[in-house]
Amino acid sequence: AAPQPTAQAQPPQQPVSTNIAATDDLVQKCSLQVTQDKPRFDYNAFELTQQDRSVLQQIATCLTTGPLKGKQLELVGRADPRGTEEYNLGLGDRRAHTVSEYLEHLGVTHIEAKTRGALDATGTDEASWSQDRRVDLQVN
Repeated sequence: AAPQPTAQAQPPQQPVSTNIAATDDLVQKCSLQVTQDKPRFDYNAFELTQQDRSVLQQIATCLTTGPLKGKQLELVGRADPRGTEEYNLGLGDRRAHTVSEYLEHLGVTHIEAKTRGALDATGTDEASWSQDRRVDLQVN
């Protein structure tokens, strides 16, 4: 059996748009206008919504000309526990890279995108699985 990645302590995340959650310090330092209560990609999807783009534009401004200018942004793509580990890691990776590509298009250059797939998923039904399908953002 392949070794399991070790669990990492996760900083508190706050939903900021349809598919994105961010650490409290990122929300505060960038003065994000939060409009969503539960981040979740549709099942088996990784496309950004207009709401995601709006929040990512705020984050890009904060990282290119605002209080967090030049800071490293870490993106962690996540999936719900359905599907194989390999599939979920790939889906989490596609979600993180979709966000990364959009931020790069907006001029953000210091981005690390990675996946945890379903390794930290906590959902047990559709309502809670939907909250596992997201990209978490934090500044390093």
